[in-house]
Amino acid sequence: MKILKKISAVLAAAAMVLTLAGCGNSENASGSNASGSGSFRTVDQIKESGEIKIGVFSDKNPFGYVDNEGKYRGYDVYFAERIAKDLGVKLTLMPVEAASRVEFLETAKVDIILANFTVTPERSEKVDFAPAYMKVALGVVSPDSAVIKDVSELNGKTLIVVKGTTAETYFTENCPDVKLQKYDEYNEAYSALQDGRGDAFSTDNTEVLAWAKSNPGFTVGIDTLGSTDDIAPAVTKGNATLLNWLKDEMKTLGGEQFFHKDYDETLAAVYGADDSYKENLVVEYAG
Repeated sequence: MKILKKISAVLAAAAMVLTLAGCGNSENASGSNASGSGSFRTVDQIKESGEIKIGVFSDKNPFGYVDNEGKYRGYDVYFAERIAKDLGVKLTLMPVEAASRVEFLETAKVDIILANFTVTPERSEKVDFAPAYMKVALGVVSPDSAVIKDVSELNGKTLIVVKGTTAETYFTENCPDVKLQKYDEYNEAYSALQDGRGDAFSTDNTEVLAWAKSNPGFTVGIDTLGSTDDIAPAVTKGNATLLNWLKDEMKTLGGEQFFHKDYDETLAAVYGADDSYKENLVVEYAG
């Protein structure tokens, strides 16, 4: 009987140790988000590691793409480079697809997403957005031989979209008579349009305008569709330190007119130096 009592006491003590260990480990080394669905790194942890990981597109010229020399270029990349510089750390760019942006934050594969990420109520439930740095609406590009100038002209036709984009959401909710052909990557979507697998392609108007300029034979017949939305950096839900750092950073950048300079360096060659277009696209956060 004494032996059984001793064994019971040992087991009880072990259970207590495990319970206390579990309580003491409720916030892991990389931090925990409010919902407990994943982890993140605080600003101090990013600085201590000497590296920040930022998700960008690799196939969305001129905002995030890989050039012929294998180097990342574009409006979002220019911004990412400044973030890393001001944090004093190395920049590692991680290629993302539209549909994987939330997942990359939730699983701590990246610290920040800068990939033409439109702010929506649904996404705001899963990630935390910093202030906007760009505004955008949807556009529709189609072949010169059959230019789509109104959404009604798409009824019964096939529209190409990329999965996880606001274009997919908009047409799914508002245009039930339009057949959607969905792709994971932008390169695949544009190839489908060029091969005639669809009647038109819809994504951010900024992008289709740029693509049509460099691809003769295609026209943006609808240059503004739906609401004008904010494009903003996103961090993992609950990562207050990084979110607050970004807010302060963007306030500083706004005072420098940084995003106007970013436009001049990365977008002016595509859209021109027209100040009216620049002012409609660029947002400088003032705090």
